[in-house]
Amino acid sequence: MSKYILAIDQGTTSSRAILFDHNGNLVTVGQKEFKQYFPANGWVEHDPEEIWQTTLSSCLTALRKVNGTSKEITCIGITNQRETTVIWDRRTGAPIHRAIVWQDRRTAQYCESLQEKHAKIVKKKTGLELDPYFSASKIHWLLENTPGARKKAEAGQLAFGTIDTFLLWRLTAGKSHYTDATNASRTMLFNIKNQSWDQELLDLFDIPEAILPEVKDCAADYGLTSKSLLGDSIRVTGIIGDQQAAAFGQCCFEPNAAKSTYGTGGFLLINTGDSIVYSSNHLISTVGYRLNGNTSYAIEGSIFMAGATLQWLRDKLGLIKHVSESESLARQTSDYLSVYLVPAFTGLGAPHWDPNARAALYGMTRDTGANELITAGLMSTVYQTKDLVDAITSDGASLATLRVDGGLATNNYFTEKLADLLNLEVYRPATTEITALGAAYVAGLHAGIFSSLDEIGKKWEFEKKFIPQKNKEWRDKQHTGWKLAVQKTLV
Repeated sequence: MSKYILAIDQGTTSSRAILFDHNGNLVTVGQKEFKQYFPANGWVEHDPEEIWQTTLSSCLTALRKVNGTSKEITCIGITNQRETTVIWDRRTGAPIHRAIVWQDRRTAQYCESLQEKHAKIVKKKTGLELDPYFSASKIHWLLENTPGARKKAEAGQLAFGTIDTFLLWRLTAGKSHYTDATNASRTMLFNIKNQSWDQELLDLFDIPEAILPEVKDCAADYGLTSKSLLGDSIRVTGIIGDQQAAAFGQCCFEPNAAKSTYGTGGFLLINTGDSIVYSSNHLISTVGYRLNGNTSYAIEGSIFMAGATLQWLRDKLGLIKHVSESESLARQTSDYLSVYLVPAFTGLGAPHWDPNARAALYGMTRDTGANELITAGLMSTVYQTKDLVDAITSDGASLATLRVDGGLATNNYFTEKLADLLNLEVYRPATTEITALGAAYVAGLHAGIFSSLDEIGKKWEFEKKFIPQKNKEWRDKQHTGWKLAVQKTLV
């Protein structure tokens, strides 16, 4: 008898497989990290084969932990790092190049060359900034710089996908070449109003339509897994990009409901219902989810470095052995911290969108030590979230509360300071695996496990509420110092 939903959560630094029961309760987790490649300044790559192997291994590990078999899995939902780009041979399934990761900035100059004439039309059709962050310029680079790739693409011999599509292809032994509307909306090739690939954009980036996957609803029939992988054929019934999955898991189903996820990067999403709201502050208009052909939209602000900043302090500077140490060390510093770390290691995301900015540290004195640098790293994500909230508020949205998740959100110092600086109540959910839960909910909807969004919404619970403790003087002083540091970095 089937009793589990298998959620595949393929992230930027690790692949995870989480089993949930039919009530949405977490049962067990399988996880495996994979290597990051940095072949040049601003370049970030992953090995697609390693992503696939770590994903499959994580699925098998999760099953072993419950002594389960594939017959006990009702369905599979996939959530993934978005924008990361893979192109592979349709006949062999072999990637033609390493995956180009969402953080990669190699196409900055190419995107800049298109800005003046094409940025407005790209924004209107896709809701996105014309930026290296998104998939289109990455596809263009792969076709131009991989020997023989363009000729094969034009002949229909190659397939493109974001990570969800690549994993689906492998899971179904090449029978399914699909993506969902949320991932499609991050390619810079998808018209979010018409909900279709846009020929004008394909022409702009010189990309053959033949390489693109078919776009489906988030909850849909995506095919059956090959029996040789998990022991039996299992239905794949849901796909949704990771940040939209987190919003879905946080039950942000009503307009103005907002969540912020802190993993490698940080991503603030606010639901705008059935309306596309175009930001005047360089935020992104995107697909929140699409169910039964009906699209719910969102505004998103992207922080390129969140948890990754703490990883840098750990791995490159050696200031901590474990990221979890940062909380106790930060509590030993002054609340009026004058040291600011601007973590523009791969440029700055919203609301600046400067791919050429680079990281900088300001305000150090002879008293500055490891604890101050660690605290500055934590606070850099707090400050960047404040910038996003200010931008979204300026665009006309209204945030009453904020729901947070991701690894960094488990740090109480960080979350306390987030509530203080935003002057908002911040809620941390009872379920830590919120992104995977969103994928499970989406898959479960199509499989008939959950009947409606109302049913899912009633399941949301918070583990802790953070109430602002600081006054306006503190908020203004700290944020003003941050804005000055960013201004110097941009100059």
